[in-house]
Amino acid sequence: MVSAASAALQAPAPAGAEIRIEQVSHRFDLPAGPLPVIEQLSLDIRPGEFVALLGPSGCGKSTLLRLVAGLEPPSAGRILHDGLPVSRPDPSRIVVFQDPTLFPWRTVRDNVALGPQARGTLAALQPRVEAALRLVGLQDFAQAFPHQLSGGMAQRVALARAIVNDPSLLVLDEPLGKLDSLTRLTMQTELLALWQRQGFSALLVTHDVEEAFFLAQRVIVLSDRPARIVAELVNERPYPRHRGDPRLAELRHQALAHLGLDSSW
Repeated sequence: MVSAASAALQAPAPAGAEIRIEQVSHRFDLPAGPLPVIEQLSLDIRPGEFVALLGPSGCGKSTLLRLVAGLEPPSAGRILHDGLPVSRPDPSRIVVFQDPTLFPWRTVRDNVALGPQARGTLAALQPRVEAALRLVGLQDFAQAFPHQLSGGMAQRVALARAIVNDPSLLVLDEPLGKLDSLTRLTMQTELLALWQRQGFSALLVTHDVEEAFFLAQRVIVLSDRPARIVAELVNERPYPRHRGDPRLAELRHQALAHLGLDSSW
């Protein structure tokens, strides 16, 4: 049976985006000269697919997310969203950052409603705001302010703010990175549940190898800067997954080997 919150957010259910990253390179122009951060990277994300990016710190993972989201253009190559070039931000591609970035003077409900309010559609979409709050379990905290929330609750607000916009792609930049370990495990399960209910495509950056294979269907391992793809690991295990699954342990070992970190495993 579909809950009322799920039904309100799935009328109609959004179709996951097809993303094509074609020979993308990117550099930062610094006073000392250009700094290459991505080099001729190509990657396809299928509609409704969950893909995770792993790589050394500073290799260009978050930069790639910014390019996919349309926050800046690549130096070379192109990115397509359902066959159309990505040239600017769009509500169909929503970024969830490590920091929930909530406005402290706005209530939980008002933070979730920020997108519809900015587009002048809040009156029509108010039921979606309420449904999003119920879907992440925050309906009883609608009138609370960010300083009254735990870290996990604040990140739930950020996820509700994202899904109320009906995205076809959710871009996740270490969204659980600042949470304590127990809250992080809970939020991983909740994030999976949202993805399965809503049908969007998901592109996740994480430094947590276990998290990548618990969540994603494919894990892309990137090299040190400038980022290039060094491995693509397919996780064929069905959901729900068990963290002690030997196959997940095998995939983690493979990923760590590509990162040169497998000596202790």
